[in-house]
Amino acid sequence: MIILVDTSVWTVVFRRRFEQLGPEQRVYAAFLRQLIDLDLAGMIGPIRQEILSGIRDEASFDKLRTKLEVFDDIPIYRRDYEKAAWGLNHCQRAGISGGDIDLLFCAVAIRLNAPILTLDRDFLKFRDLIGVILYEPH
Repeated sequence: MIILVDTSVWTVVFRRRFEQLGPEQRVYAAFLRQLIDLDLAGMIGPIRQEILSGIRDEASFDKLRTKLEVFDDIPIYRRDYEKAAWGLNHCQRAGISGGDIDLLFCAVAIRLNAPILTLDRDFLKFRDLIGVILYEPH
């Protein structure tokens, strides 16, 4: 089983120091490290882009890019983009806003029947509306 890891969790591990993390973030960071050790952490290209975006220092960018190279991107297909558009439309009709990348991430997770590891509470709404599975580490 693969667990798709959202930007909110990757950034906790790769862009912050452990001492700066709150209790919930520490639990997620430790769990992500376990997933990495077991080769169960999944990533899509747009998440990689989000993780790398906003880094002002070129050396820091290159260092993080190198760390992320060990993770292959899960392929994204036309039907994933179509499912993401459907999900976004469905959410909007219900009065829920969602980002394109978040809904694309959900579409891939649905296709793979893979749970999502995230600290982003918006995914609770997506779970209820479009049926993604959220993974809660314990």
